[in-house]
Parts: sequence; C-alpha cells; structure tokens
Amino acid sequence: MTGLGQAAGQTHFGIRAIDPRMRILAALAFGICVVSLTALWTVAMALGLALLMLVFSRQPVWQTLRRMAVMDGFIVFTLVLLPLTVPGPAALHILGLPASWAGLRMACEIILTANAVILALMTLVGSMDPVTLGHALHRLYLPDALVHLMMFTIRYVDVLRGEYLRLRSAMKVRGFRPGTNLHTYRSLGYLIGMILVRAIERSERILAAMKCRGFEGRIFLLQDFRLTPRDWIFTTIFMLALAVLLICDKAPL
Repeated sequence: MTGLGQAAGQTHFGIRAIDPRMRILAALAFGICVVSLTALWTVAMALGLALLMLVFSRQPVWQTLRRMAVMDGFIVFTLVLLPLTVPGPAALHILGLPASWAGLRMACEIILTANAVILALMTLVGSMDPVTLGHALHRLYLPDALVHLMMFTIRYVDVLRGEYLRLRSAMKVRGFRPGTNLHTYRSLGYLIGMILVRAIERSERILAAMKCRGFEGRIFLLQDFRLTPRDWIFTTIFMLALAVLLICDKAPL
C-alpha cells in the first residue's frame, strides 16, 4: 500500500494533515502573490510566513534550511554582479567598481523572493510522497500523461543516478581521468549516450511489466481525497494572510 494508502493508517498533524490538493493550490497562490510584491519589507514578511509554515509543518527545520541554502548557491554569483551592473547612484565601491543602490535592492528582492517561494514549496508540497502528489495533480485535472511523466521521473531519478555512478566507476577502473582534452569530451559523450540507452531499455521493460499487471493509463489508490473543515479553515487563514501581504504592499509607509 503506497501514497494515500499508507496515510490512511497514520495520523498527521499540522500542514501534513491538510488535503494535498489544498496544499498545491496554496503553494501556487503563494508563489503568484510573492512575485507580485514590490516592497522589500512585504517580501520579508512573506519569507517570515514561509518560515512560520515550516515550523507548523513539523519538518526538520535545519535540514530544510540547508536544502534551501543549496538553491542560494546557484544564484549568489548573479546577485553579487547585480549591484555592479545595474545603473544608479553608488552605495559603495567594490575593488574600485561602484555598486549601486538599485542593484543592491534588486539583489535583496530576488534573494528574499526566491527563498520565500522555495521554502513554501518545500513545506507545502515537498513533504508529499510522489504517489500522493501525482494523485492530487490528477484530481486537479492536470493531463494524465503529464502526471505520469512527473511521477515516473521522480521515481527513477535515483535509478538513473545509480546507473551513472556504476558507469563512472567502470571508467575509473579502466584508468579514465577527466581533463580538458578531446579524449575526455568523447568519453563523457559516450557516458551520456550509454545512460540514455540504458534509460530507454529500462523504460521499455517497466512499460511491459506494467502492462502485464493491467496498467491502462491510470494509477488507482485505495483511498480518495475528502475535504474536511480543517482544510477549509487552513485555506481561509492562508488566503487572508496573502491578502494582508498584498494590502500592505500597496499601502504607503
């Protein structure tokens, strides 16, 4: 028994007890609301709301924040360059180059917005298992093909990673050492090609096994979603919080 079938025999509290469909819609509404904010202090309020949701979700706080910090590592270099490239009055000088107030503000706005949205997604949606997420997306009337593609991608990313690690180990055993030369580029191309070939072969075996078990394009679960008063209370409070953010953003300081 997977997904909702497992959840049927467990007791969840906090945000995990909310209907997955409501959590997905709440994450979507939160993202749209946050990216429409223009004042830095209201974006900071949105990040505070995301942190509050993290606390009530009963997820490991420090582990979640470390995962979010990984995302920050991808954009930190862009944020460092913004003050140096956006025109405007100089706030300070870095290695003789003027850093503008407009660039600093834009960098702060981007980092706050990105962290608020990612943290909300990790809190509201990231705590679902792939089967529950796929079933909720199906109940929100997303195309079945898209839902199945997402579910299988999540399921088999680790499998493809295992294939990659085995192929890399085999290359190292045979004396391969990466470098900046044509042999390295050719070897990495062969590696990517072998991963794709093995992925296609595995997908054909999986499809044949699923058809043998009666798969006809739909995944059934033992329990369906049902909205409860708790779901409506959460949705009402959450939408009121987003409305407060939008009102505060438009209000003059």
